[in-house]
Amino acid sequence: MNWIEISFDVRSDGLSRVEQALEDLGAVSVTLLDAEDHPILEPGVGETPVWPMTTVRALFDQQTDQRGLFGALQIMIPWLTPQRLTIAEVPDQEWTRVWMDQFKPMSFGQRLWVYPSDHEAPADPDRVVVRLDPGLAFGSGTHQTTALCLRWLDQADLAGKRVLDFGCGSGILAIAALKLGAASAVAIDNDPQALIASAENAARNDCVERLQVFMPDAAPSASYPIVLANILAKSLIELCAGITAATEPGGTIVLSGILHDQADDVIAAYTADFEQFEVARDEDWVRITARRHVHAMP
Repeated sequence: MNWIEISFDVRSDGLSRVEQALEDLGAVSVTLLDAEDHPILEPGVGETPVWPMTTVRALFDQQTDQRGLFGALQIMIPWLTPQRLTIAEVPDQEWTRVWMDQFKPMSFGQRLWVYPSDHEAPADPDRVVVRLDPGLAFGSGTHQTTALCLRWLDQADLAGKRVLDFGCGSGILAIAALKLGAASAVAIDNDPQALIASAENAARNDCVERLQVFMPDAAPSASYPIVLANILAKSLIELCAGITAATEPGGTIVLSGILHDQADDVIAAYTADFEQFEVARDEDWVRITARRHVHAMP
């Protein structure tokens, strides 16, 4: 079965009305994409990412009357002229399978690899493999922010250490730490689906017994020698006190999700309690690592 896909650009102030109109007309899915080239940022709690100009793509059943659909759209969205609208017929696909076919094994540093769950890895004692289901859309290592953290983990001495993954998404960072020798990990996220994804991916990697997942309010009050936080610069600054408290004296923070021009602000927020700041860059993104003062109050 094929689908009818319509797409057009809309300003952010008209987006809610457009989404509602498409749903009222029977769209089976509505996808929002950046119509220009703004940075991809994870939204904060309770926020919905909205770009100044958004490309809207809506799928309709193949049997939909295209002429009638366009007429209804013009009534509900008067500014939507034929010149602004693109209509195409797209084939039905097993979308998860398409994702899997596009997701290839990736290397991070000297030892660490991330593999799709259905790919067979070569027998190599020096290769540390994390298996991930790319159907869980929380992070697979393809974005620079995650890759920066994975490369740091690859070279770190994690043997026997406890790790906190703050804003865990798919759990990829916590699981990679466990596979690289960490004794245990705690993964925290405010999205219940992320916690489910993390637990399922931990089971795929035979480390579910060493990973605990929590919503922020339910997380144990503890400090860790390594704290990973791949979220947003704004959130890293707002959560500075909590992240600091979760880092034991002498412990290391690994902060990512930061654009290059935001690095100074993030460093400034943590300077009072941390030292030995290091910044690594991948295109427009940076990773910041630092060590908590040894004589800091726990």
